[in-house]
This record gives sequence, structure tokens and C-alpha cells, in this order.
Amino acid sequence: MTAATGVPATLDGRAVHVKVPATSANLGPGFDTLGLALSVYDELEVRVRQEPGASVEVHGIGAGDVPTDESNLVVRAIAHAFSRVGQPMPGLDLVAHNVIPHGRGMGSSGAAIVAGIMAAKGLLEGIVEFDADALLRLATELEGHPDNVAPAIFGGLTIAWVTPEGPAHKKLNVHRGVSPAVFVPEHTMSTQLARSLQPTSVPHEDAIFNVSRSALLIAALIQSPELLHAATEDRLHQSYRASAMPETDRLIRVLRDCGLAAVVSGAGPSVLVLGSDPAQRLLAADLVARHAETPWQALLLAVDFKGATVVPHPADALV
Repeated sequence: MTAATGVPATLDGRAVHVKVPATSANLGPGFDTLGLALSVYDELEVRVRQEPGASVEVHGIGAGDVPTDESNLVVRAIAHAFSRVGQPMPGLDLVAHNVIPHGRGMGSSGAAIVAGIMAAKGLLEGIVEFDADALLRLATELEGHPDNVAPAIFGGLTIAWVTPEGPAHKKLNVHRGVSPAVFVPEHTMSTQLARSLQPTSVPHEDAIFNVSRSALLIAALIQSPELLHAATEDRLHQSYRASAMPETDRLIRVLRDCGLAAVVSGAGPSVLVLGSDPAQRLLAADLVARHAETPWQALLLAVDFKGATVVPHPADALV
């Protein structure tokens, strides 16, 4: 990212529209590495104002619950991006239209961070240029790991890893037959709690098992969807978290026993099913409806291939 030289351009009157997809991380064996962008979107309008500070209007998920001032995660992400490139933070009005469920393993916090980073990119266009590496680095600095923010930024299937120079990623296109569905319960799950249930070490054979399944999963997602059931087996994290999500664990067992590639979505408690064709999603929805003991929302989705977008927006159009 490079700052423009000379007199800084004014931000007065600038406004942008941001759209960010939900994500599902891990995908079974790809713990903290693999992520998939899904066709559920949070949208954000941001307008520069004369008064300092920030105000946030929230519609949909989180309305009445999430902060509406400078402590809002989106605002903090914008401020982080401005600070990292040496630009003063302007006063902002934000309108958030949230659809991604919170605390359900669909990357809501990562989406909020990416929304803020992309808003900063759009507001600073012509003043500072953010390349792909900069976007991923800024988002990862706030999120702590790149497995959710990478697919949110770039779309598709992403492999993310960390190097001494910072986070890196590779985006892959998913086979058109892959048909994802997410089943979302009413209860939430803390990512911090889920991570606390992980052991500090695992048996050597379990590590080898997951390496083989992760490699197979890449092949299944981009070339051979018929291998998804075998490719989504995991021994590194899901069994350790099962006690904290008993109904999630039970439904995954029901779905997998019927040949479906079901896994915990992110840290849970949602269930992700990677169907090899659309009919498998319908079978999964029927099984969840028949076997769930509490209400679960079925989201029959597509893979988002575009990732986050930001476009200039008329300032008087924020509603």
C-alpha cells in the first residue's frame, strides 16, 4: 500500500457501498487453513461527515445489540486501516444491513473486519492504494488468523497460511457441482471457548490423517465432488469440541451416516454440508428437519466467487 504524494485530497462528501460474503472455515480437516465464501452477505454504507467520531445504524442481525459508536468492530477496522497508512480518521456515518448470523460459525466478525478494511480502501481511493496483500494483512492483524478473512476478501475456496513476512493466500475455483448448505441453530458458540477445548498436541497418526484428508479435500472441491464425504473426515478439532455442541455433533453424525459431507462450520455451532449435487442439500434439509430437537434454519447456498466489493456511493443515498 502506498500513499500518494503532494497535498492530500479531501474526503469531504465521499461515500462507499461495501458488500461482504459469509464464510465457513476449516471445512472439516483444513483447520485454520481452508475457508469457503458463501452467498450470504452483509452490506455497509459509509459516508464521511464534518463532525468527528462515528455513528452506526444497524439493520437486521445485531440491531439493538452491537455497539453503534466508535467501539463498533467495523469502525475499529476502518480506523485501523487509516492508522496503518498514516491517514487521519474522518468523521463517519455508517448504515449496516446485516444478514450473516452472529456467533454461529459463519464468519460474522471476519466479515465486519473485512467490511471496515474495504470501506477504508474505497474512501482513500486516489490517496492510498491497497493491494491484495495489504488487505489480507490488515484484516488478519485484527482477526488474528486469515482463514475466515481470506475467503471474505477474495471469494471462492481459499488456502491461507502465515509466513515471516505476513499472511498469504491462494484462491481456487470450486467445482460447479459443489452445493453447500448451512444449518443454523438458535444458540450461539464462542470461538474463544471452542478454541479452549483444543489440546496443545495431538497424536502423530491424527496429524497424518488430517494432512491426507486436507489434500483430498482440495481435489474434491475443485475436481471430484464425489470424494467430499471421505475428504471431510477430521481428527484435529471437531471431536474435542463435541461436548460443547452436543446437538451439532449428533446432527453431523446423522448426516454423515447417510453419506453426506457434514462438518462443523467454523467454530460452530452451525453445520455445513458440502453436497456433491443440489439433491444432497435437499436430503440434508429433510434429515435435519426430522432429527433436530431444537429449531434449525436451513440455508441452501451457493459458493461466492467474487468476494468483498466496494464501490463509490452517492452520499445522499444512505438509508
